[in-house]
Amino acid sequence: MKQILLAFTVFLSFGKAHAQNPYFPPLTGNTWETLSPDSLGYCEDKIQDLYDLLETNNTKAFLLLKDGRIVLEKYFGTFAQDSVWYWASAGKSMTACLVGIAQQENLLDINDATSDYLGTGWTACPPDKEALITVRNQLAMTSGLDDGLGDPYCTLDTCLQYKADAGTRWAYHNGPYTLLDQVIEAASGQNFNLFFNQKITQKTGITGLWLPSGYNNVLFSKARSMARFGILVQNSGTWNSTPVVTDPAYFQQMVTPSQDLNPSYGYLWWLNGQPTYKLPGLQINIPGPLFPAAPDDMISALGKNGQYLNVVPSTGLVVVRMGEAPGTGIEVPVVFNNDIWLKINELACEPSGIFEKNSRVEQLQLFPNPTHGKVVLNGPNPTQPFSVTLYNALGREVFSCNDCSELEMSQLGSGLFMVVVRQANRVWTGNLVKL
Repeated sequence: MKQILLAFTVFLSFGKAHAQNPYFPPLTGNTWETLSPDSLGYCEDKIQDLYDLLETNNTKAFLLLKDGRIVLEKYFGTFAQDSVWYWASAGKSMTACLVGIAQQENLLDINDATSDYLGTGWTACPPDKEALITVRNQLAMTSGLDDGLGDPYCTLDTCLQYKADAGTRWAYHNGPYTLLDQVIEAASGQNFNLFFNQKITQKTGITGLWLPSGYNNVLFSKARSMARFGILVQNSGTWNSTPVVTDPAYFQQMVTPSQDLNPSYGYLWWLNGQPTYKLPGLQINIPGPLFPAAPDDMISALGKNGQYLNVVPSTGLVVVRMGEAPGTGIEVPVVFNNDIWLKINELACEPSGIFEKNSRVEQLQLFPNPTHGKVVLNGPNPTQPFSVTLYNALGREVFSCNDCSELEMSQLGSGLFMVVVRQANRVWTGNLVKL
């Protein structure tokens, strides 16, 4: 019942965007309405603090929109408004919308077996196990295929082997996701780029091109096109008066928990404000919201090296960040997105009803990160008892201690670790990279 109520609340919150006088930029050209930072009570010195954080973490483009209007737009180095960059896995969220469009046009049904579109034998699974995998499983990352075999991006049948029955295991697995492009092509009889252009670009002005990169199919575009996508989703799949993603049931499913295994994942969208979350490569449920500093109703398209699109229905905010890796090259660098929101929360000269500071900020600071050895923890109150647990990338506990403000990592191998700190009814989490 709680999950149903939460889904209904999120669905209603997306509808609120229509009541905020949303703005839609023209389909072509660079004309775009703006709002002054002063109108939102932002302080110039605090804006500069945000820009400093972005610049020192290899950012190329940053935009913050309110109800579709640009409030902050900043490009770094030689990157400019017309520069093109890759979305990485943030493009998954665009694919989710394209699947929804294909279904609303009766080209496919997400409850159909993937084999109906790709043919039998697209995996190395036993036929009865392959037949269990549906398009919905591809959207929800619950295909049951083994993500721990060699190259997780591989789409060859020999790379797609049985691990668990579809729907019983959540794992961030790129291979099955990428094959959604072929599902759409088979269902529509069109080239994927052509389908994207007809269904998205012509209706919204979101330009871009999907290009092959190894096994992947990666979307490249300007930063403003990513911002346009945020406006589209902010307005429940409608661009101005033009319906794009028209099925409200599908849209609701896309932006609410798609399964119980990882409630922080919809249909290729990451969801904030949930009680637990899983990260790529991990099978542990980490307590707390994905981005403690961000609004609970935020949904995010997240890509490798810090490609972020954040949509907040309750406030009308859309936040875009494109760039190189913010310190580490992990698959989905969630920590830096939270760091950005910590700075956004501090922009207002005085707290306001729109940008009220989130009281649930539980971000663990780890220094240095990445590390070769000793790590200092900054988060819990050192005068009260707390526990620290370290998990490896397989979700196994490798170390724990009580009231320890430092961790010695020199005896551990290289890789990604999750640090969880518990104190009374509070929890801090942070990703840590050991070099």
